[in-house]
This record gives sequence, C-alpha cells and structure tokens, in this order.
Amino acid sequence: MATLKEIAQAAQVSVATVSRVLNDDPTLSVKSQTRQKILEAAERLEYKVHSARRQASQRLTFAALYTYGQELEINDPYYLAMRYGIETQCEKLGITLMSCYDFKDERPVAADGLLVIGKPQPLAQAWLEQQELPLVYLDGVTDDPRFDCVNVDLYKISQKVIDYFISRGYLRIGFIGGRDDPAWPDQRELAFVEYGRGKKVVKTQDIFYGDFTSQSGYQCAMKMLASSEDYPPALFVATDSIAIGVLRALHEHGIKVPEQMALISVNDIPTARFVFPALSTVRIHSETMGAQAVNLLSDRLRDERTIPLSVYVPSSLQLRDSTK
Repeated sequence: MATLKEIAQAAQVSVATVSRVLNDDPTLSVKSQTRQKILEAAERLEYKVHSARRQASQRLTFAALYTYGQELEINDPYYLAMRYGIETQCEKLGITLMSCYDFKDERPVAADGLLVIGKPQPLAQAWLEQQELPLVYLDGVTDDPRFDCVNVDLYKISQKVIDYFISRGYLRIGFIGGRDDPAWPDQRELAFVEYGRGKKVVKTQDIFYGDFTSQSGYQCAMKMLASSEDYPPALFVATDSIAIGVLRALHEHGIKVPEQMALISVNDIPTARFVFPALSTVRIHSETMGAQAVNLLSDRLRDERTIPLSVYVPSSLQLRDSTK
C-alpha cells in the first residue's frame, strides 16, 4: 500500500499537506489544483485511508487520565486550571473528551489518543507503555522516547528561588514540600537539596514534607517550629496551597512574615494574592499546559508525527509581601 510520503513526492507537496487533504481538514487552505493533484496521486498509487486516519476527519475522542482524585482540584487550583485548559482546547478543536480520575491500572474506553495527567503508579505506567495509541504526558516527565510531554522545569524554579534568596543576603533556606509517594521526593525537593547544598545554604534539618494540602503545610510548619527555635529565615514552599497552611502556623507562633521569615511558593493560584501577607510565588501557567497537551496530541494524529516532542512552559517569579 502506498504511503503518505510517496503521495507527497508524486504530487510535489509536503506530507502534512497530503495528510490534511486526505483527512478533509476544514482548516486547510490549499489551491484546488493542488488538492486535485493529491487526490489523483492517491488514486493512482491505490492509497487506502487507514481507519485511524479516517477518524481524524471525523470528531476525535481523547481520554484524559488523571492520576489523582478529583478532590485534589478543590485543594489545589493548579490542577483545576490544568483541566480547564484541556477542556477548553478540546471544545475549541471540536474534540470529544472523556475523563477518568484516580487512574491506576484500569483500561479506559476506546479513544483516539490519551492525555495522562500527573505521575502514574507503576501498574498504570506499565499498562500505558504497552499502548499503541498516541499519548501525551502532562505534568509528569517520562523518559520513554515514544511519548510527547508537556511540563514545567521544576529544577529551574528551585534554582530561581534559591538564587533570589541568596541575592537578598539569606545564608540559610528551608523547604516545606509534598510527595505523591513518601519514598520518592518531588522534583522541587530534589533540585532544592542538590542546588542548595552546592550553594551551602541548605541543611537537612530544614527540610520537611507531607502531601500537597494546606493542612499538610500547617503540620510541617508546626513540626519545624517545634523542633527548634533556630529556624531558617527564608523558606521555599512547594505550592501555594501548602504555603497557606504554613502561613497559618507562622501567624499562630507570632512569627512575622517577611521580617522574621521570608517565604516563596509555587503556582500563583488566585488565592495567593489575597492571603496575608500576599504570597510571593512562581507563576506556572497550568491552563496553558493543558491546552498545549491537547495541541500536541491533535497534531500528532493529524500529521502522523512519529518524533516525540517535549514542551516546557516557562514560569515567572511574582514578588509580593511575603518577601522583603
């Protein structure tokens, strides 16, 4: 059977143009003569449209597999914004979206492509690696060369925060974070420890972690303050939601922010600017991440792309009242 490449060579156009013409892409603007050349070449070469490509001209269906429960979106708007980006972009592109929360190892319903949000558990990861469907990981870096990935560089974020604190004269910086699995540190924590120790501003006694909720942040901060009166004067907190709990603990102990302890967190959720004091935080554009994951999956199906792509959405430091 003829390939798209052979048709493209015969019609003297790109493979992408051939794919879009044969799939009746309504967004494609091409001369009628060019379209006719492609159709004639396809007929001459006895090209048969593969079932997956026939679906591309119809309404696509994507399955969003969330590796966490939906209640996490209530505790952390970062994830809610990511879902909103996915849903909005699917609606814009005319894609049917199915959602599956707390995905572990069950088989999803039939779909043209998969969006995997978060870090899958080992059983789920093993199942995903066996799939032949196009797949995009979102907010969960994968080393598998077959799959696309949309992420934010958490390592650079940790470096950015440490460098800022050092530039303000802080020689000791603490960390309060969360872990999906107690045995596996989050990327922010790993980067903080590695980079901070290299800069000689991090001590093991100043590192605390729980989960990614405000309650956990409160408990970690209470533990830090109870362990010693010699607490770090600067604190990097993994998420805004955790930081809200940390602020409550600091207020209860009468510790002034930022005079006695400066604080920077991550995500820049809407609440961050309305707490007291307003949180300095690293803005992550999670809604954009969701939209770009949909775009990658759509493009891969449309263009029959086989080369995997990694997209890193940039972040920016938003300085407010929790830092000097």
